[in-house]
Amino acid sequence: MRPLTKFNLGVQPIKEGKVRALYDLGDKLLLAATDRLSAFDQVFAEGIPDKGRVLTGISRYWFAKTAAQIKNHFISAELKDFPPEFQQKELSGRAMLVRKTQVVPIECIVRGYLEGSGWKDYQKTGAICGHKLPENLRQGDRLPEPLFTPSTKADAGHDENISVEKMHDLIGRELGEQLKQKSLELYKLAAQDALAKGLIIADTKFEFGQDERGEIILVDEALTPDSSRFWDIKTYQPGRSQQSFDKQFVRDYLESIQWNKEPPAPPLPPDIVQKTSEKYREAYAKITGEQLA
Repeated sequence: MRPLTKFNLGVQPIKEGKVRALYDLGDKLLLAATDRLSAFDQVFAEGIPDKGRVLTGISRYWFAKTAAQIKNHFISAELKDFPPEFQQKELSGRAMLVRKTQVVPIECIVRGYLEGSGWKDYQKTGAICGHKLPENLRQGDRLPEPLFTPSTKADAGHDENISVEKMHDLIGRELGEQLKQKSLELYKLAAQDALAKGLIIADTKFEFGQDERGEIILVDEALTPDSSRFWDIKTYQPGRSQQSFDKQFVRDYLESIQWNKEPPAPPLPPDIVQKTSEKYREAYAKITGEQLA
């Protein structure tokens, strides 16, 4: 199947990100995922076949799984429930009708293992975002307790890691503490569910909104390979980079060719595209228990 990197719906989105497009339906929104891939803040010309359907399908799974813990914005992913102008085949399996909320401008990151920017921070400071950690931890080690490390939510470029105190300054202490509590609860529930299926969720990012009554709602995507690091428990071995079911595979390739991470983005070889697609599909199968149709 050829990747879908651009929607041709005849309708303009109100916002188009690196991967997804957002359409305003009045009292609702349509969130649609392309097969575009971004890494190191660059979008690559080559799409990853089935990636958008994987992101949507995995989000649907987690929205259903966590609904008892927190409300979410998901309404439907069935074409028949979309307005007529959006009942188009190219959206099948890759779009969600969602509730409108007032999005909180904070990325809620939970880290259960020492990897990524957290590992780099620890090597320099012995801490992650100000959280002091035991000495002599290795790359990939499980942390004593999952850590909540918020960041700013940037429309372009890098999000910026911030302290919990800075988050309180931005959105208020009460709301900030609610986001922290909800994020840690969701991570622990999802990590337990995934572990039973042979997957480690090393870290993940949540986004929240508030409804008209101020209630906190889980929004955006949830626990996908674009917002999380998934590792295979069978090959997990601290002290090195782990095999993962996400775009870390592409990041590792880009590091191997010593790309300077400045535009233009280099072309991705066909075998890298294919293997990345396989990893996304495998993540879908492991998490949902179903093969992607």
